[in-house]
Amino acid sequence: MNPKRLRILKEGNSKIGPVVYWMQRDQRAHDNWALLYAQQKALEQKTTLFVLFNFVPSFLEAAIRQYGFMIKGLQEVESELKKHNISFVLTTGDAGEEIPKFVERVNASLLVTDFNPLKIVRRWKKSVADKIDIPFHEVDSHNIVPCLHVSDKQEFAAYTIRPKIQRLLPDFLDEFPALQKMKTKIEKNKTDWTSVYQSLNINNDVKEVDWLLPGENAAHKVLQEFISKKFVNYGTDRNFPTHDAQSNLSPYFHFGHIAPQRVALAIQPLTDHAESHKAFLEEMIVRRELSDNFCYFNKSYDSFEGFHKWAQDSLNLHRKDKREYLYSLKQFELAETHDDLWNAAQMEMVNKGKMHGYMRMYWAKKILEWTKSPEDAMRIAIYLNDKYELDGRDPSGYTGIAWSIGGVHDRAWFERPVYGKIRYMNYNGCAKKFDVKKYISNNINPLS
Repeated sequence: MNPKRLRILKEGNSKIGPVVYWMQRDQRAHDNWALLYAQQKALEQKTTLFVLFNFVPSFLEAAIRQYGFMIKGLQEVESELKKHNISFVLTTGDAGEEIPKFVERVNASLLVTDFNPLKIVRRWKKSVADKIDIPFHEVDSHNIVPCLHVSDKQEFAAYTIRPKIQRLLPDFLDEFPALQKMKTKIEKNKTDWTSVYQSLNINNDVKEVDWLLPGENAAHKVLQEFISKKFVNYGTDRNFPTHDAQSNLSPYFHFGHIAPQRVALAIQPLTDHAESHKAFLEEMIVRRELSDNFCYFNKSYDSFEGFHKWAQDSLNLHRKDKREYLYSLKQFELAETHDDLWNAAQMEMVNKGKMHGYMRMYWAKKILEWTKSPEDAMRIAIYLNDKYELDGRDPSGYTGIAWSIGGVHDRAWFERPVYGKIRYMNYNGCAKKFDVKKYISNNINPLS
């Protein structure tokens, strides 16, 4: 592993004992730098390795749709780890309490975890670090170029971070070693997943989806299907909501079921389709890592205060502008606006757990236009995104909403009512780009 992926969260006191990998963001057994690093340390010390996942019975607006996807993926992780004589352990509750308890119980010598820029997870890690006395190491196994190695500040836009990533990419885009089988046999105790489901304190009305299967194996199948059936047209068709051209990998990236680095290694040789090659790697590497950069260096990534000053000033000037339409959260959630295109986008998300990327921009910008304030718009957009999207509660989601409503990573445009200098989108513009009536027909009615 490139040592630049590693960050020491706590020096701690060295001792003899098992190594514990606290799996959080990267929920997979293979192509996982954090797990590989933890295994390397365990092998060097000739000790056992535990993979620990702490289960939080409720998390932001996640419903059974997201929890079910995660739990099924974790069941696959447990099964795969046991083939390699690696113990998978599930704890439930406050990570700041449960992780230190487990570390003490097994007399661990080292705690390893993966990188996550979200503030709630960073608070968990700080709480854990304060309560343990052993070394605590963090490995960025989510980004191809580690977030904290790319830049030490919030980047202004894609054009400022792109050259930094491109310059460093050759140093990090290497093949993963295989996970080794540990010599020590482990007890074959299986997690009681039924009890896990019963412990949930979440919304069960937002149902699980059946068009996308969870887990590492399913993620690799979706990748291969994208390469064989969609990649050739991705460059030209990806922004058309009526075309089935997107990879559908974002839920797998969010739950860590597949490594973006593995996807990049698979896509990298496909240079015969230059437009698709360039567009896909831009979205998956530059834009996704820009989102991690924004959420790490801007603690207000989910609020008005996180916008650039020019955007705050512009929106403030237009706070009292008359809104032609005003809708409540419930009206938005039930897709009860005057705009059939917006309603179709909302219903696509409600029914599928995934909204087309182009429509996400239109959807969020209209929430800004039809609410009393940018703060209300942010609150409503984040609530709906996190409740219905499989990949909600993610840096890419927060960043996309902040781009749409607050001009983050964008520039100032021509001034207009309500929006100020925030980039504007409207129905007619969409109609010129794609078959709006077809999109509405495909999504406006709830699935049976």
